[in-house]
Amino acid sequence: MATNNNTDAFKGTWDFVCVGKMGRMMAKTVKPRLVISENGGKWSVRTETTLKTTTIDFTPNVEYEEVTGDGRHLKGSIRFENSKWIQKMHDKNGKENVTTRWVDDKDQLQTVSECGKAKVHKFYKRVK
Repeated sequence: MATNNNTDAFKGTWDFVCVGKMGRMMAKTVKPRLVISENGGKWSVRTETTLKTTTIDFTPNVEYEEVTGDGRHLKGSIRFENSKWIQKMHDKNGKENVTTRWVDDKDQLQTVSECGKAKVHKFYKRVK
């Protein structure tokens, strides 16, 4: 595993940025805010919307269980590699979702989620 992991770049509060037609359509109903924190090697990601707040707590490279906002039960793990955060999750039927996060040169948090043929790219700006 690579040692170039700028994990501190992920910490903080992030607001969703609307990009493109799909982003604008989604923003009409939900604008998620991410709050990412770390304490003693344990990480927490809180996703806040006007509808619901969900939190996942994890230790890198250790499998964890999660119940999504829509009630699905998943197992997953997160690792940091080359300044990226790679999250792999799967449901009880083996369907896998991979989300990759990174902070770009504009200090935006980008996420790309892929599940089967579906792919979603989101941008978040840091709340100062």
